[in-house]
Amino acid sequence: MPTYEYACKDCRKTFTLTMTLGEHEKARVACPKCKSKKVEQQFAAFFAVTSKKS
Repeated sequence: MPTYEYACKDCRKTFTLTMTLGEHEKARVACPKCKSKKVEQQFAAFFAVTSKKS
């Protein structure tokens, strides 16, 4: 399941949420610290795990 990183514009806290793609498209994300909905998605590194060997 993908993880998404966000930063709150009000309290400047950064946080990570794990959601499915469907949840991410519908979600109205709120800051867990101050409950503000003024959050901005941050760029994050990711990795993929596959069963094939290179």
